[in-house]
Amino acid sequence: MNKERYSKKLDIIQEAGNYRILRNTEHNGFLIHEEGREMLNLSSNDYLGLSSNPRLIEEFKAETDVMALPYSAVSSRLLSGNHQYYKMLEDDLADWYDKEASLVFNSGYHANIGILPALANKHDLILADKLVHASIIDGLRLSEAQMLRYKHLDYEHLQSILVAHREEYENVFIVTESIFSMDGDVADLQQLCEIKKEFDAFLYVDEAHAIGVRGTNGLGCCEEQACIEDIDFVVGTFGKAFASMGAFVVCEEIFRNYLINTQRSLIFTTALPPVNVAWTRFVLNRMPDFFELRNKLSEISGRLRNILKERGFEIRGCSHIVPMICGSNENSVDMSELLRDNGFFVLPVRYPTVPKNEARIRFSLNASIPYEDYECLFEFLGCLECE
Repeated sequence: MNKERYSKKLDIIQEAGNYRILRNTEHNGFLIHEEGREMLNLSSNDYLGLSSNPRLIEEFKAETDVMALPYSAVSSRLLSGNHQYYKMLEDDLADWYDKEASLVFNSGYHANIGILPALANKHDLILADKLVHASIIDGLRLSEAQMLRYKHLDYEHLQSILVAHREEYENVFIVTESIFSMDGDVADLQQLCEIKKEFDAFLYVDEAHAIGVRGTNGLGCCEEQACIEDIDFVVGTFGKAFASMGAFVVCEEIFRNYLINTQRSLIFTTALPPVNVAWTRFVLNRMPDFFELRNKLSEISGRLRNILKERGFEIRGCSHIVPMICGSNENSVDMSELLRDNGFFVLPVRYPTVPKNEARIRFSLNASIPYEDYECLFEFLGCLECE
């Protein structure tokens, strides 16, 4: 038994400025406490602030007999874990998206590592945007299909690959995020829908960071860009703007049935607790009511981008995810410490999560934070100088 290689690897990680720790924090709504400091939490995915909305929580308790709902499914969905609230949630999702069917999973990771490996075989090709999330990449690695990556948001490159290789494969799956998690930029879904029609391909869109945040009813960029009908697989998570846990895909009934019978990350895991699924359904059916929160999120993120630009910082994207490029891992860590020392909990994102010399502070905004607290952030950032 040799443990030395693990110690050496940890030393290498630490020397590169990539060492990670699990932080001991306490949460109080949009505030977070760490090491005696109270800070605004600007590193959460609770984009609408629903996780600590007392009115919403009380309404859920009043409408739902929470004590009668199991706190564990104690089985996979294909055994005894398929509680009635699963069907209710899946029916609602299919109705909201006007699709034939939907299927709920334990997490976005379970969805992304399972759907494509189940659907795509060795006769197929998967074409994925260069910057898709790690969970999608892991799913691609588990698939038997050939996998190629097109340049980020470069649809001419995507088309050139399809022109060269489409006829070699039975099925082709084009895979993208709608809002990209590290750069905060947005895919042109309408253009992708046109490409997928032209080349007779399937389109798989991960709306993890858009669901709840974009669209009149909070259904994501596919609603905002008016192309739900043309997307074959809309994948979303409940662990971000929905302030819950789990994920889903909306699709045709044949694909739902196929995934139930073949998707390993669905078949071989204990189902979500029914009380959690009931909460998710409750939030889903109130998503249209949060239109003003979505507007506030858009307004605040626009102001933050403008302030950072004025101070000379490089930023990316056009969403509520605002990356502030710092360069080296060390610079991003130093900037994070400076922000936390001044009451703003925001963490660095470093290589290898992002490319070398593109380490960044990733502001992840929350609509429940009062305007006056954001003004404090803007005032502080307005005094920073970009080196």
